[in-house]
Amino acid sequence: MNAVVTAVSRSSSHSFSKPNRDSIRLLAGLGIEGDAHLGTTVKHRSRVAKDPTQPNLRQVHLIHEELFDELEAKGFAVSAGDMGENVTTRGIDLLGLPAGARLLLGENAVVEVTGLRNPCVQIDRFQKGLMKAVLDKDAQGNLIRKSGIMGVVIEGGDVRPGDAVRVQLPPEPHRPLDVV
Repeated sequence: MNAVVTAVSRSSSHSFSKPNRDSIRLLAGLGIEGDAHLGTTVKHRSRVAKDPTQPNLRQVHLIHEELFDELEAKGFAVSAGDMGENVTTRGIDLLGLPAGARLLLGENAVVEVTGLRNPCVQIDRFQKGLMKAVLDKDAQGNLIRKSGIMGVVIEGGDVRPGDAVRVQLPPEPHRPLDVV
């Protein structure tokens, strides 16, 4: 199966969910035009409170649509944009990508993967019990965070549902994703 963008979302407010759009415009070094998290420095309110000068490593939030299938099997109703992601994909193991991997979205946009999204209590406010459903443990007991990955925009461009997603891996050795 070829990897594809299934939905794009943005919101100018710091709301948990983001409405789906026909397209979004990625701006190099900034993020998504019209989105509350646009900028070179951190925009997430809890992080701004700690240090507003931190670099914005969370310009773009991506979630794999397969997570919604998994959540539906557990009794949750979650669809594109509901968990605050900007880009929803299908056919790519986002969580298995190494730090520094580049995602080529559509014709021109390039997003460099910076790390994992750390789910917060807002997920349970959206749907009770959802936080536990997006966390898991591997065979060694390590925590697995399934609520998507974060990245920064390297090359701008428009992204639409149906656009291809291609991966460029960084040089080895690969670093596993950590929370950003």
